[in-house]
Amino acid sequence: MADALSITATSVDPGLLTLPWSTPLGEWPSNAIVFLPKGISRHLVRFSSLSGRVVAIKETTEEMARREYDMLGNLARLDAPCVERVAVIAGRTDASGRPLPAALVTAHLKFSLPYRALFTQVLRPHTATRLVDALAVLLVRLHNVGFFWGDVSLSNTLFRRDAGAFAAYLVDAETGELHETGLTRGQREHDLDVARTNIAGEIMDLEAGGRLEGGVDALAIADGIVSSYRSLWGALTDKETFSTSESWRITERVQRLNDLGFDIGEMSIEAAADGTRVSIQPKVVDAGHHQRRLLRLTGLDVEENQARRLLNDLDEYRARRKGDDDEEMVAHEWLTRVFEPVVRAIPWDLRSKLEPAEVFHQVLEHRWYMSQAQSRSVPLAEVLTSYIDDVLRHRRDEAMLMGPLTGTMTLPIPTASGSSSSPDPDADQGDDEDDDATVDWRDLV
Repeated sequence: MADALSITATSVDPGLLTLPWSTPLGEWPSNAIVFLPKGISRHLVRFSSLSGRVVAIKETTEEMARREYDMLGNLARLDAPCVERVAVIAGRTDASGRPLPAALVTAHLKFSLPYRALFTQVLRPHTATRLVDALAVLLVRLHNVGFFWGDVSLSNTLFRRDAGAFAAYLVDAETGELHETGLTRGQREHDLDVARTNIAGEIMDLEAGGRLEGGVDALAIADGIVSSYRSLWGALTDKETFSTSESWRITERVQRLNDLGFDIGEMSIEAAADGTRVSIQPKVVDAGHHQRRLLRLTGLDVEENQARRLLNDLDEYRARRKGDDDEEMVAHEWLTRVFEPVVRAIPWDLRSKLEPAEVFHQVLEHRWYMSQAQSRSVPLAEVLTSYIDDVLRHRRDEAMLMGPLTGTMTLPIPTASGSSSSPDPDADQGDDEDDDATVDWRDLV
């Protein structure tokens, strides 16, 4: 077997050789499996530990594995939100010499969850809207770099919390195509139609299982991705015409895109023959406006909305100083005197609950609510104590939501009748809930 096994990777991890490739993935021993919640997939997927990190392993054909491996590499070079490729394992055989499917290995996206693991009992309208909006942003970003997905769905996406919203990442590029010259309107509309159809089906599936809040319209949720996508795509690409006396509208257009989290790399400006009208249209648009500014000032690499929130706090900190100090110097002071003390104050046993930037965002939110309730400015130390004891300690760990390496997790799934049934160990896993609970505070964040 060792001579036949073929590993394709940009950087081969010796730990790959220790995994039981001569065993069908569905029969891997529990000591080789890490139990994480996973979405619905057409292929068999398992999680395993590799040199101190978690990887996802998917059995498929060698051709499809290599194609997806190459596609993920191309998307990463384009800075598209997607999982990181690790390796393709081909030439697998079992102990009897019978061939086994090839495997695609990708890195598990830390602090990410499939959509079914983002709520505990039922999907509420606000959560559904945030998921669909995040998927719309992802689709716009992928289309912007010329990627045709072909199978847009919530199930093919992973979500990270992002300062009250969600950030979406592509997790399955099997059906995707990359077009250097960009996508046609027909290709974009096809992806959008597939997204609407798949989302409607996924929400209806939740409804059939009693996991959708009563009165929620699955079709209305699915329609939301169409309106969100078209609104954002239009803001990024539409041509705008105005009088030459309104040149301020160029700056306004740039600012509007910055507020949406995008930078303009190139803009087309055309003047009418009589010189009275000007048309502008963004040509090269890059996502991550706030992320880049925060990274430049502080070295923090976070999600876009988290960056926006942290920058707001940084700007407020600078305004309170009432000085003309250099922005980079103030940013360093804010980082060492405000952000890092908050992160260090989180007990070690709670640091896998949320990402540091998300914790900081929630501390700011908690401070606002406490100050409103008490009609005073609550000191940060008091806010931290309350947040840690009353909120963070009761959250599940999202860095790596997993069970013991040698065991399985069996959790009740509420049904429409209110009873619970035990799922298959490989099914999606949520939180352990009291049978009498009707509302869980984690559904609201």
